[in-house]
Amino acid sequence: MTGRAAALTLLLLAAAACRNSETVTAGPSTPPDPTATFTRVQREVFTPSCALSGCHAGTSPQLGMVLEAGKAYGSLVGVLSVETSLLRVFPGLPNDSYLVVKLRGDAAILGSRMPPNGPALPSDKLALVVDWVRRGAPND
Repeated sequence: MTGRAAALTLLLLAAAACRNSETVTAGPSTPPDPTATFTRVQREVFTPSCALSGCHAGTSPQLGMVLEAGKAYGSLVGVLSVETSLLRVFPGLPNDSYLVVKLRGDAAILGSRMPPNGPALPSDKLALVVDWVRRGAPND
């Protein structure tokens, strides 16, 4: 490795270490809830709030994102968002995951906060999604 390549590698590693991985519920020093599993996210968030006809289910899901049981994981993790340059779910980085940004209703989103036409997700459900992403978004 040349000196220039080594310097570039160090610069990239330093930039990655500086990424903001704080969540809406806790700072990076607080470990994510170990019970925040994909199974719980599916059961407690996606199935009752997202995998509905006309939303993220059926033959024409919004923006091609299917959140039905058995299909949601493949539609989210490591998949580029249709609306932005962010991944839908960037494992380990909730603030860089468009799913989290969209659920929070951050100012940078396109369209409206999810779920639309109603109240925001309760804070405990949002924390569940955030902690699952912080855990690395495992398919557990």
